[in-house]
Amino acid sequence: MDPSEPTEDSKTLSKKAAKKEAAKAEKLKRQQEAAAAAAKAAADLSLADDPLAANYGDISITDLQSNSITGRQWTAVGSLEEGFKDRTVLIRGRAQTIRAVSKNMAFVVVRERGYTVQCVVTASEGVVSRQMVKYVTGISRESFVDIEGIVSVPENPIKGASQQVEVQVRKIYCVNRSLPQLPFNIEDAARSETDFEKAEQDGEQLVRVNQDTRLNNRVLDMRTPANNAIFRVSSQVKSIFSQFLLSEGFVWIDSPKLIAGSSEGGSAVFKLDYKGQPACLAQSPQLHKQMAICGDFGRVFEIGPVFRAEDSFTHRHLCEFTGLDVEMEIKEHYSEVMDIVDRFFVTLFDTLNEKCKKELDAIRRQYPFEPLKYLPKTLRLTFEEGVQMLKESGVDVDPLGDLSTETERKLGQLVLEKYGTEFYILHRYPLAVRPFYTMPCFDNEEYSNSFDVFIRGEEIISGAQRVHEAELLTTRARACRIDIKTISTYIDSFRYGAPPHGGFGVGLERVVMLFCALNNIRKTSLFPRDPLRLAP
Repeated sequence: MDPSEPTEDSKTLSKKAAKKEAAKAEKLKRQQEAAAAAAKAAADLSLADDPLAANYGDISITDLQSNSITGRQWTAVGSLEEGFKDRTVLIRGRAQTIRAVSKNMAFVVVRERGYTVQCVVTASEGVVSRQMVKYVTGISRESFVDIEGIVSVPENPIKGASQQVEVQVRKIYCVNRSLPQLPFNIEDAARSETDFEKAEQDGEQLVRVNQDTRLNNRVLDMRTPANNAIFRVSSQVKSIFSQFLLSEGFVWIDSPKLIAGSSEGGSAVFKLDYKGQPACLAQSPQLHKQMAICGDFGRVFEIGPVFRAEDSFTHRHLCEFTGLDVEMEIKEHYSEVMDIVDRFFVTLFDTLNEKCKKELDAIRRQYPFEPLKYLPKTLRLTFEEGVQMLKESGVDVDPLGDLSTETERKLGQLVLEKYGTEFYILHRYPLAVRPFYTMPCFDNEEYSNSFDVFIRGEEIISGAQRVHEAELLTTRARACRIDIKTISTYIDSFRYGAPPHGGFGVGLERVVMLFCALNNIRKTSLFPRDPLRLAP
């Protein structure tokens, strides 16, 4: 059995785990409601009979309904530095940790967009009351707070915050309270394997937050430094992709996600009723981006959702992912498409390493990884050369079949050892393992003008020159058992004159996963959709 295919036991275990998680969530909800009521009562009590009560408290919903513009100046936590010494600042962020030192002093670490600052609440006659200190200690972690205070510079380095200044609190208001009891603590979810190993050596036991608990409470999970950084890197990938292609003369398009038939062939589509007509969610923008080329756009690209109804429970498959797709006219050879792949990815890797140092460091602290090895000019090997390398290393491979996950990884190791790169292109794939719209090789119809691209031994891209001649396309579609009626408008678009063209598609989540050497694609999908997950 293919290891990527789910067994009945794995499905049963997954369903049992889901029921267990649901029961835990219901119990937690009851505990949270009781704790919230107790926290509110304590907060109300602390305000009683305090002449300085106006300096702290929960802001009413009325005051948060955009009923006035005060003109107050807010300071970003990330900008706080020694130059702010003795200045009064107003900040807003999450109360990441709250620690009472005594009845007269408490510390609050405030977090905003990945930056943290330590705030000190010290009882002082006529300035800060004991009741205010008590109020602060009753604020639940992850609540939003507004703090007004004076910036000071401590003599010793601050270990528990990113900013090396403190804010001496004069006023503090709770904007929105988090439930006192969270499904899990952010600190627990942010620990690395090194932390767990060290704790075990020291005889300590740390809480480990499992994947289902994380994904069931994804909003909390996003707040860990590593996860927040992952999706900022993901944002950069989309930005670099679009900027690079626009600079290369590409046009940004948006294709429909509701289509009449399969865009890739096969049966792995989500079927639905479209006003009485059978329809499905698009497996890719393939057909429509080619039609855009026939519409004289010359070069097009798209960033959008892709749907695959496969029962794959592997570390790298999702039922919905973000596709980065490209299609372009070619003048002479499909290597022109590979040239774009080469230049884009080298630009991408260079830019991420330069602009995302903070984010990559945050990811690396929880999920240690070595920087990706790649060449200034991307290595290209033919499929036959790859097969030969595998055979020479003792791996038996079908020369006209596809590579399995294991053989891809093995080839990746061989390429790294021989060429010193973890990023390369493998082209001239066997025609039998490519989609119906792939152009056969001119000199051997058992092969095709197609390519795959690999990062760290895993495939991230499939690309090719397309068949742009209607009759050959029809013949190829029938050979792949595709109902011609469902793609008739696609085939007809080539009857009106079509240029030679090619393109590729890459999954955003897989690129980020492999660039950061993460072990599961669910870490790079904001709200993953797999065969068992449709929420949150």
